[in-house]
Amino acid sequence: MAAVLTGALITSCTAERDAGSRTAGAPARDPEGVEQLGVKVLEVLPHDPEAFTQGLEMAGGTLYESTGIVGRSSVRAGPPGKSPTVRVMMRAPLFGEGITVVGRTLWQLTWQNGVAIERDARTLAELRRVAYRDDGWGLCHQREHDRLVSSNGSSRLTFRDPATLAKTGEVAVTVRGRPVSGLNELECVGNTVYANVLFTDRIVRIDAATGAVTGEIDAAGLLPAEEKKHGAVLNGVAAVPGTDQFLLTGKLWPRLFRVVFIPL
Repeated sequence: MAAVLTGALITSCTAERDAGSRTAGAPARDPEGVEQLGVKVLEVLPHDPEAFTQGLEMAGGTLYESTGIVGRSSVRAGPPGKSPTVRVMMRAPLFGEGITVVGRTLWQLTWQNGVAIERDARTLAELRRVAYRDDGWGLCHQREHDRLVSSNGSSRLTFRDPATLAKTGEVAVTVRGRPVSGLNELECVGNTVYANVLFTDRIVRIDAATGAVTGEIDAAGLLPAEEKKHGAVLNGVAAVPGTDQFLLTGKLWPRLFRVVFIPL
């Protein structure tokens, strides 16, 4: 039965998009040159349906995840689709938010607690806390520039020192000349930042140097409506190292999707 359900999910999620991907010609772009993309599901994996996902990142073969809600916040690590091998709960009043791995450590933001937590990436043990004078939302690491990129729900991305989290710059994110607000969970891939837009099934692909959106990804329909709880919105984007694949999930989603982004 599980295999049948999985097959049905993959078929329903990709049939329309696959038809578009077989169309000859250049990638679909709007008049402003913004590439229009969809998702093709490669695999459906289980995900903790009680995890209020706030941050998702792959490093090596390990999937790291940060979850929110005061009293239920955590950070966890393990193979994708399996029970975490390491899990650390966060005591109230902390509300867990975005995470990123930097070498042997992991940074975890908190929402409005005024601190960020540096952890051992292997054990997830807390190493230290630093002041964080902003709302914590998404976080990722641009290795080429050795800087962190953070979001706070606005239309701006902030660059930070990877050792201290001090601000080193920022960029306004726009699409067709208009600000893109609600930037949330982040994923850095080279000079590109992927950000999901809060309360939508939309992911934007951002040129971190200019803030211009170069692509819009429609991830609607991944999780069937009957499986969505209240507040179960898309909020987990993790690139699979060494591939063009991504892992996508959301708050309170019972499934994790391994996908590729394809032209519509």
